[in-house]
Amino acid sequence: MNIIGFDNDKYLTMQSQLIMERVEKFGGKLYLEFGGKLFDDYHASRVLPGFKPDSKVNMLLQLKDKAEIVIVINSADIEKNKIRGDLGITYDLDVLRLIDAFEGIGLYVGSVVIAQYCSQPTVDAFQKRLQNLGVKVYRHYPIDGYPSNLSHIVSDDGFGKNDYIKTERSLVIVTAPGPGSGKMATCLSQLYHDHKRGIKAGYAKFETFPIWNLPIKHPVNLAYEAATADLNDVNMIDPFHLDAYGKTAVNYNRDVEIFPVLNAMFERIWGFSPYKSPTDMGVNVSAKCIIDDEICCDASRQEIIRRYYNALCEKRKGLADSDIIYKLQLLMKQAGISPDNRPVIATCCERAKETDAPAAAIMLNDGRIVTGKTSELLGASSAMLLNALKALANISDEIHLIPPIVIEPIQKLKTQHLANKNPRLHTDEVLVALSIAAATDKNAELAISQLQKLRGCEAHSSVILSQVDDTIFKKIGVNMTCEPEYQSQKLFHK
Repeated sequence: MNIIGFDNDKYLTMQSQLIMERVEKFGGKLYLEFGGKLFDDYHASRVLPGFKPDSKVNMLLQLKDKAEIVIVINSADIEKNKIRGDLGITYDLDVLRLIDAFEGIGLYVGSVVIAQYCSQPTVDAFQKRLQNLGVKVYRHYPIDGYPSNLSHIVSDDGFGKNDYIKTERSLVIVTAPGPGSGKMATCLSQLYHDHKRGIKAGYAKFETFPIWNLPIKHPVNLAYEAATADLNDVNMIDPFHLDAYGKTAVNYNRDVEIFPVLNAMFERIWGFSPYKSPTDMGVNVSAKCIIDDEICCDASRQEIIRRYYNALCEKRKGLADSDIIYKLQLLMKQAGISPDNRPVIATCCERAKETDAPAAAIMLNDGRIVTGKTSELLGASSAMLLNALKALANISDEIHLIPPIVIEPIQKLKTQHLANKNPRLHTDEVLVALSIAAATDKNAELAISQLQKLRGCEAHSSVILSQVDDTIFKKIGVNMTCEPEYQSQKLFHK
């Protein structure tokens, strides 16, 4: 059973109404910064059970005739091939995916902005690729003294040196593949350029996290800090909001730091600022749509532990440093949790110790924990997947869903013809073989029909998964973590 802690329908209604009110307040033109994942916010769906990953984009569809989308990507993320953890693809490829996704549902993508451009060859190549595909591309540059040197920033040598983004519609949605891409700076740059051209424009921010009217140490807000540990984001009390209204509101350091810049921008443009705090800039009704706080707290605690294990694995791969680990350990302490609060970890590690080989464990939505071990035919995660489907379908362990006579030719193909040294079937190969078996075997057909029931289940592996296995579990919605160990001691792992 999937437990719900968040009312998504209520959220869509209330959030859409609030955004419409903000659009009407400014009139003419509004740059609306969309924080987090716009099209597929899996983080929100994990920490707020009931939140649908496409909720934000569904709101925009109500405004599609007035709106256009600008996608911002930081050139540093292109250069270092930064990966979207939930999808397993690089940020530059995600830009292409987002363009297709938006246009596929009728939303107009006006252009792509490359932020912090410094003449990097890889960035130039990406820009050329976009332009060859017919996408408009603009460059924004690093600004000395940003964000504190206001006189320089708000000048022709600051925002003025950025390309001016030519937009066609009154509502401009500024989004990005992930955090730290430069969305707010893009909006501020546009306000400066519009003012020089005599165009009145406003700014608002739609950021799901942190949730401003939840306590600063609420697990949902701590989970946001865990999600952005690599960016050094810190939740903090909004000092401007406290000073203006005498009320506590939660924001995060980058918004608090940038607020004086935005304030100065409005004062230069209109002679006054419509906002008294960074919290005022936002439009967020998430807290009002939480219908079971404890469910959301439990889900957020699990997310913090998952982020911790993901960081451990990234460090093992040589892609993260110890500072991120220390921060996540601190967040776990603040949330009053440890890896012991994730039952599949202990079960998985015990199974690996018993078999003296890699193992995996998954907790089904009814609370049962199913394990998988390494064999001559299957890897541990593949065995776990099959065993979980058997358990959900009430199929005996003794029954082979995929007969060895079917598996062996696949192994022969892999090792003798495709030069693969590992003969064991990966999860994608298992699912294909199971689908073929389902054409003639009722048990296999029943098992494959259970796949949707794995969505939202928690799982753990005693070794770092291959890329293909990791991708499959993401696609079927299993929340997988791994011990920061490889099955071998090699430096290169496929």
